[in-house]
Amino acid sequence: MQTRYLTLGRGPGLIVRPLRHGDAETVAAVFERLGESSRRNRFNGPKPRLSTAELEHLAAVDATRHVLVAYLEGDERPVAIARLVRDGSSAEIAFEVADEHQRLGIGSALTAELLADARAAGITEVTALVASDNAAAVSLLRRVLDRLEVRFEGPELAIRAALA
Repeated sequence: MQTRYLTLGRGPGLIVRPLRHGDAETVAAVFERLGESSRRNRFNGPKPRLSTAELEHLAAVDATRHVLVAYLEGDERPVAIARLVRDGSSAEIAFEVADEHQRLGIGSALTAELLADARAAGITEVTALVASDNAAAVSLLRRVLDRLEVRFEGPELAIRAALA
C-alpha cells in the first residue's frame, strides 16, 4: 500500500500511509495526543502511559498486522492510527484519533481505508471490542460497516460485521 491523499468534508486533506514496522515513535505521538477519556475508551480502562512492550506491540507490522497512520495536510504530527490484526479470514480492528481532531471525519475516513485494505487482502469479517460507553466508536463503525452484530462481553461491546 502506498501513501494516499483523502479529501475530508471540511478542513485540510488527510494523508494516509502505512506504519513502518517498529515505528513506536509514531504510535507514541498519537497516544500523547489522546486525552484521558479517549485513552480509557480506546484501551478499555485507565491508561496514563504505554509501556515499552505495549509500544513495540502496537508498532508491529507483519503478515497479520496492518496499520495505517494519518496526518492532516500541513501538520507533521500524526493525528490518527487504525490497525487491523488478522486471524484467518477475520480481523480485529481498532482506531484512535487525536482529541483536538475528533468529529471531523478522520476516524471514518481512515477506518474506511483500512477496511478497503482488509477486503483486498481477502478478509471477510471484522470484529472490534469497544467500551460500552464509547458511543462515538460504535457510531463510526455503523457508518463504515453494514449490519453490525453487537453483544455485551462483560463491560465491553463485542462488535462483528461481514465485509461485502
